[in-house]
Amino acid sequence: MRRTFREEYLLAGAVIIGVLAYACEHALVDNGPLVALAAAAVLVAAIVGVSLRVAHHAEILAEKVGDPYGSMILTLSAVLVEVVILGIMVGHEQSPTLVRDTIYAAVMLDINGILGLAALMGGLKHGEQSYNDDSGRVYGVMILTAMGISMIVPEFIPEARRHIYAIYTIGAMLVLYSLFVRMQVGAHSYFFSYSYPEKRRRSTHPQPHAANSSMMSAGILVLGIVIIGALAEVMSKSLNVSLAAMSAPPMLAGLLVATISACPEILTALRAALANRMQSVVNIAMGASLSTVILTVPAMEALSLLTGKPLEMAMTPVQTVMVAITLFAAAINLNDGQTNAIEGMTHFILFTAFLMLTALGL
Repeated sequence: MRRTFREEYLLAGAVIIGVLAYACEHALVDNGPLVALAAAAVLVAAIVGVSLRVAHHAEILAEKVGDPYGSMILTLSAVLVEVVILGIMVGHEQSPTLVRDTIYAAVMLDINGILGLAALMGGLKHGEQSYNDDSGRVYGVMILTAMGISMIVPEFIPEARRHIYAIYTIGAMLVLYSLFVRMQVGAHSYFFSYSYPEKRRRSTHPQPHAANSSMMSAGILVLGIVIIGALAEVMSKSLNVSLAAMSAPPMLAGLLVATISACPEILTALRAALANRMQSVVNIAMGASLSTVILTVPAMEALSLLTGKPLEMAMTPVQTVMVAITLFAAAINLNDGQTNAIEGMTHFILFTAFLMLTALGL
């Protein structure tokens, strides 16, 4: 037990910060934008710390089941963190574009940021890195379909009928995800796995506490999600005050939420790329993008219908063009079963373009 407390100091620290934040909530929000900004920064750091522990325990569970189940656990835990934060922020944020901006930012971060940087670093170290090209094609076409249905077509739906289309979108996303899960863990699971002949076999000797580590990891994972939700409650209020005072670009809040949920994935993907395990990188980056769209959209659309708060899901022309370029580049780069530093650089440059457009308020 004492060992667990030592290992989970980030969770313990987050709980202390959360208690202090709730006790001083009014002072943090009502004493000007600088105080609110400092409070938001501390709370964001605490949430990132907890999300790292959530991802760590998701990774423990993932290692026990192996790919493709393992990558699915990692991406689902990240999406759950994102949905919890978004659900709370939507309750305090008056911007109807927050969900759209977060999903768009997540796709840019996952495909261009994580995949691009991982392929660049892995390519510089190992040259060409192999993976199962079936996975890249499946992920790409499903992301294109999901984003097209949920974030491009709504631009052409009359506002009076958007709630009807939202119900269709929820059903369509759930059907797509059900099929995806059946493929990923069923007869077509080989689409998302790759055999590494050069990979060293792990020791078969039993690890200490292995018998109860799964239960412990599952419990801490759930506890971490609860802590994140509690911290996000105060963080969203202080963040709204500080961003409004700074006249920050509207996309910044969405980028922040996407970055919080993607932080653990970034570290995991970079470690996998440097270890010459590109299949894990593809599963994490592309799988996270797909899961973000295909799960966050129905969750937030359902919340919108229940609360009566409308969402603007249609992407702007600039966002649509950036998504189209990204998916087109991914379709070319992930079509031959090998990545290299040049392909990684192309995606990373797209990511820097996304950051520049965000800074310009576009």
